[in-house]
Amino acid sequence: MGMTWGRTIAFGLGVAIGSPIIAQETVIVSHGISTFGELNLAADFTHLPYVNPNAPKGGEISEWAFGGFDSMNPYSVKGRSAALASAPFESVLTGTSDEIGAVYCMLCSTMEYPQDRSWVIFNLRPEAKFSDGSPLTADDVYFSYETFLAKGLTDFRTVLATQVEQVEVLDPHKIKFTFKPGVPFRDLPADMGGLPVLSKAHYLANNLDLEESSMTPFLGSGPYVLDTFEAGKTVSYRRNPDYWGKDLPITQGTSNFDRIRIEYYGDYDAAFEAFKGGSYTFRNEASSLNWTQKYDFPAVQSGVVKKVELDSGSKASGQAFVFNLRRDKFSDPRVREAIGLMFNFEWSNATLFGGLYARINSVWENSWLQAEGTPSPEEVAILQPLVDQGLLPATILTEPAVMAPVSGERQLDRANLRKASALLDDAGWEVGSDGLRRKDGQVLAVEFLNDSPTFDRVINPYVENLKTLGIDAQMTRVDNAQMEARTRPPTYDFDIVVGNARSGYISGSELKQYYGSETADISAFNTYGLKSPAVDKLIDVVMASQSLDDLTVATKALDRVLRAERFWVPQWFKDKHTLAYYDVFEHPETLPPYALGELDFWWYNEEKAAALKASGALR
Repeated sequence: MGMTWGRTIAFGLGVAIGSPIIAQETVIVSHGISTFGELNLAADFTHLPYVNPNAPKGGEISEWAFGGFDSMNPYSVKGRSAALASAPFESVLTGTSDEIGAVYCMLCSTMEYPQDRSWVIFNLRPEAKFSDGSPLTADDVYFSYETFLAKGLTDFRTVLATQVEQVEVLDPHKIKFTFKPGVPFRDLPADMGGLPVLSKAHYLANNLDLEESSMTPFLGSGPYVLDTFEAGKTVSYRRNPDYWGKDLPITQGTSNFDRIRIEYYGDYDAAFEAFKGGSYTFRNEASSLNWTQKYDFPAVQSGVVKKVELDSGSKASGQAFVFNLRRDKFSDPRVREAIGLMFNFEWSNATLFGGLYARINSVWENSWLQAEGTPSPEEVAILQPLVDQGLLPATILTEPAVMAPVSGERQLDRANLRKASALLDDAGWEVGSDGLRRKDGQVLAVEFLNDSPTFDRVINPYVENLKTLGIDAQMTRVDNAQMEARTRPPTYDFDIVVGNARSGYISGSELKQYYGSETADISAFNTYGLKSPAVDKLIDVVMASQSLDDLTVATKALDRVLRAERFWVPQWFKDKHTLAYYDVFEHPETLPPYALGELDFWWYNEEKAAALKASGALR
């Protein structure tokens, strides 16, 4: 278990005999903070338990990305930022890949906070420097906070403006955040420690703007810096040999590659062929068709390319078709349920995916936080007041959590077609003589916006099923720049897109970004535009939870209500990493449960690489 040590500060100059006792506040001084319970790592830990602290440095790892990029600013909704554009930045605190709800000092040496967590002081490391060698001080942390409060992603602003009362630079290496009374303090020290830290001097000297798309990168303090790029085609980052934090215990065995390169492709098949030809060296295969049928090329057969499956303990990503709830035609949940009934996952999994996937049902799928069956008495206690206030139907208390519909072996499931037809009839969408459904003179039309050629084979059968239902459905192919423009605020110009219902293990204020009414029309994360007073109140309950048991119950209640909103048509997940890579990479024998970590704590084998290069198998 972790160790913390405390000190007691008395407010006042002294206590005379016989005088009233002056109020005291116990202040915890620690090397990190955990949401619930103790930290796993003691203050004197020497390295993370899942890394190889003696991993060699060197070599290059390269991967692929879809589409292109036109910006090196990862914190703006304008433009499309390059892959790993946030890699050069560090935060005051950092998490690990084997511990949930815990963060440790990175840019700080210690942090101080009272038992109620109503404020936090970060004691920054004097040796911390930006990658140009300039010192990183509390003034930079303060400047970063102020900049994110005023510019960039609106999601940051929403959280910061509503929860922080005051920020004070106490000395060049000490900064204090004081939180507003009445808000849940539980996560706020970790949240403030998680903000990226920018160089104030570099930002101002280069007249940068967090709000704008720009190919001029901000200056960070991390182990990697931008190396080279060709806009829209390739970008690479090099390890900084003068990285200030290379001797810290928390960095041992990490950031092992001299260079990380990302190659962009506009077509999934083109990317696969490029991998076969050695244009990049590491591939986390997302296509079940490729995985089951196309990894028989010579490099795999000879062992030059390894094809492996590694266990993943992570919860599902929440991948789904998501509705744009800002559009009136989706305002009736019966319409959304009917559309969801026409996606045949079982047929898709058997016919298109080789049976590789399992269905997603929960926003917290594959974790202990997902709602199951009917509500427990503890969940009912949370949900009952919302029912009494008229914010939820009484059925939420007695019916099982909403599950994704099950379909038969044929692409068009007739039973689900009948259910969907009845739902649309009840919602007033009647079938006309031309077979199309109308209400108030308007045809029920649905457009799937798609920028991925590999999804054509999934969406097209879905479109056919919807047309049988009487919906004027179509798929529209766009490039990734158009997709960004049409799905980001303030445009939100789409009906249905493939997205994610986001979640965390120990959720907090980020839920407001994902599902809160106040961010529905400004957030890059609340794609669906969900506005639900019941969800808003449940988010507050989750944020205020003071124990893991309380948080688990509250999260299950929230999951139950989110699923009842039917804002999505959940897709699929797998509990394995399906990897193909040139046999020059190695990893610790036991990987952590919550990250693959190929760019973080894997390493390069120079001898293997030299042999492959000599044989011509590796460029």
